[in-house]
Amino acid sequence: MSENYNDSRPVNTNRQNYIFVYIFVSILLLAGLIFLFKSSLFEKREANAQIASDEFSLSESLVYSDNTRDAKKWLWEFGNGDSSPSQNGTYRFRKPGSYIVRLTVDGKLQQQFPVNVRDTLIKTVQDTVVTINGPTSGIVNEEIRLEANGSGKMFEWSFGETGRVDMKGPNAFYTYQKPGTYTVILRTDIMKKPVYQRIVITDPRAALDTVITPGDDNKKVMDDLRARLQAIASGKDFNSNYYYIVRKYTCGDEKAAVQIEADGQKKQSDLYSYCMRLTFGGGVVIDEAQVTLKPNSTCASMINIKQHSNSGRKSNP
Repeated sequence: MSENYNDSRPVNTNRQNYIFVYIFVSILLLAGLIFLFKSSLFEKREANAQIASDEFSLSESLVYSDNTRDAKKWLWEFGNGDSSPSQNGTYRFRKPGSYIVRLTVDGKLQQQFPVNVRDTLIKTVQDTVVTINGPTSGIVNEEIRLEANGSGKMFEWSFGETGRVDMKGPNAFYTYQKPGTYTVILRTDIMKKPVYQRIVITDPRAALDTVITPGDDNKKVMDDLRARLQAIASGKDFNSNYYYIVRKYTCGDEKAAVQIEADGQKKQSDLYSYCMRLTFGGGVVIDEAQVTLKPNSTCASMINIKQHSNSGRKSNP
């Protein structure tokens, strides 16, 4: 008798493997769907904005931008009543102070930025500017004194005659050997560009200028100038006497050179500095005032003054 034997175990095993694969794939698909639904429907959306800086001056602008996902509407409020519907942009505050800049995205998402707006730093700018104070004209073989007006630690002066650095420090003294028009160059550690001043040096011996000497109408001129300077030295109204001299004798040049001989000492200054020092001199007597005119001009290139102290102290030229 023949025996019929059917082994069904391999078939059952294959079926179980297929079922396991189906279940595993289904789980992966379900997890993916859950992740997608969570990302698109259930994940909380937040504003994603930024500003370039939270502290700046009135001369600078606030730079703002937003990268919120799927955003369609924006409202930037700057804490002072002003607002903007732009996604990105700039804004200039009109007054210094502390402000809260707020962004509202799509009418519901918000983000805030505290900012501090400083006043424009005028004082800092002024402190970094260096100017040259001193005469713009002089004569050969007489010492010229120039001052650097401004803060700094390094000062280098080139007076234009030697082609090199002639002196270092905030105060510079130099004696020109030849007449001519020179450019004084001052370099400092706080300014990228040098400071320039033109100075005209003349030689009285060359008779290029006309020296007004006593006699006839010239004496009236000299007496008038001496009287005006004496009025300043005596404490009378400074402005009326000073600007009279500037208009009448130097054609508006307040930097005209002044050569002073006082108590056996000779010094040089410019007209404005000299007149200002007269107001603090105390007991200064103007003995003589003489002008040297520019060639073919009625404008003084040099004022020569002799003075002494009436109080027994040395005058301050």
